[in-house]
Amino acid sequence: MSSRLFYEDIVTVRIGKKGLTSNILEEIKRSLKAHGVVKIKLLRSFRESQKPDRHLFAKELAERVNADLVGIRGYTFILRERRKEK
Repeated sequence: MSSRLFYEDIVTVRIGKKGLTSNILEEIKRSLKAHGVVKIKLLRSFRESQKPDRHLFAKELAERVNADLVGIRGYTFILRERRKEK
């Protein structure tokens, strides 16, 4: 079995025009805890209303939910649950 992540099977959270609400943050945290990985998509309505720097936004979100930023592709990025050091 390969240790590669199958990105098609990852839970996707979409961030729309309301932005990063407390409900969205909680959903991301729940998904990380349950699945270890979550894909975040920044919808056009969010990008047009907020005009975020996608790299900065992804890094800040990863810090807020205590996750590692795996990668960014366009306006989609993947977060992985941060491993606890022994």
